[in-house]
Amino acid sequence: MQALKGIEAANARQREARRRKARLREGHQREARPVQALKGIEAANAKARIPNSLTIQILNMKYAKRYYVVWKGRHPGIYDNLDDAMEQVDDFPGALFKSYASAEEAAQAYRSASRRNDRDEISKLIASAAEKNIPKAGQPDYFQFPEIDLNGWAVDASCQGNPGRMEYRGVELMTGRELFRVGPFQKSTNNIGEFLAIVHALAMMKQSGENHTIYSDSVTGMAWVRDRKVKTQLKRTPENEDSFRMLERALVWLNTNSAQHRPKILKWQTERWGEIPADFGRK
Repeated sequence: MQALKGIEAANARQREARRRKARLREGHQREARPVQALKGIEAANAKARIPNSLTIQILNMKYAKRYYVVWKGRHPGIYDNLDDAMEQVDDFPGALFKSYASAEEAAQAYRSASRRNDRDEISKLIASAAEKNIPKAGQPDYFQFPEIDLNGWAVDASCQGNPGRMEYRGVELMTGRELFRVGPFQKSTNNIGEFLAIVHALAMMKQSGENHTIYSDSVTGMAWVRDRKVKTQLKRTPENEDSFRMLERALVWLNTNSAQHRPKILKWQTERWGEIPADFGRK
């Protein structure tokens, strides 16, 4: 019995969809018959002495071509054919469409809705990022420090031993999303990792055309970047050859890219703000 009721309900919906489609198609077909309508009216106008130019103007208004904007359907867009538009919205849950008298009006309506949707999506992303950044119990709340640029990046390095196994990474402050992570390098130092992390962030921003404040908790790493000179006491060996090659590449990049429009590099105030967000948590 329940199955029968479900079938009857489905059939009723299909009949209603067919009737709705037939009504719309009938209206569309009427729009396609202005010439036949005009011939009959012209004969009547001759008897009533009504200017045919006025009739043509009225008919043009009534039978003008329509454009159909589909905002929600199988394939959203602008259509100049009713059948094509109906294929997108017929039996589509929550379908949203409308007809317009000109292509310009349709395009403007479609773009306006798209811009609103874009703004809504951006708002959702910002809200989501802010929600993700709400600190857990015992963690610092960066929102309470207005001096922190939450649009910035944080970089840090970890070295297990001195020298030891080193790696470095960078994260977004707002979301905590990891932007890059490089390593491990054997028989290296923490200072080398901190320096490489800053240069990596600079090069990444240069390549993508972005500009964010870079936070580092390493005074030594920041000084090496500023002076474009590495002052390490580590001796070069076959075990740490990869680290020294990375250092050479970083120095070449610093010396071949102007520092004039370089993003700001600021010291992360660990005593006031807590551990830098890029920290590996291995202390």
